[in-house]
Amino acid sequence: MARRLRPEGPGFVEAAPLRLVFAREVAASPEAVFSALAEDVSGWSEWFSAVTLARPTADGTGREVRLRGGTRFEETVLVARAPEMYAYRVDATNAPGLRALVEEWRLTPAGKGTRVQWTFAADGTAFFRAALTVGRGGLGRAFRGAVTALDRRLASASA
Repeated sequence: MARRLRPEGPGFVEAAPLRLVFAREVAASPEAVFSALAEDVSGWSEWFSAVTLARPTADGTGREVRLRGGTRFEETVLVARAPEMYAYRVDATNAPGLRALVEEWRLTPAGKGTRVQWTFAADGTAFFRAALTVGRGGLGRAFRGAVTALDRRLASASA
């Protein structure tokens, strides 16, 4: 796989050369969404269609994630603060052009539900940054579809 990336911390979410931020409100509570993100890592493939495999590693302080198309990530969990924030960085990947990546999920109460905000903070080659900027719409659609599917999954689990 394995090209090692620069090991950034949580502050990279604000300082990254490229930041893509997406948000959506769901009916599920922040606690339920946080649990799905941070505690049911292997369940990600059930609601995030781009994810074919997700599993916790290193006694829950790491993650292995595989995406459709063969992209793989080895990750370290940076923040797991229930029920408001879950963040991780990519330590190694087979994705070309990527130098650093931190993803942050912020959860805030919104009425009886939750506002889910996903920040994709990255650094990479000029080609990678341009491709990601062009691909922003696709990432946004993937996020919206994933969060909608997660909300449905959580609703059916509580019914």
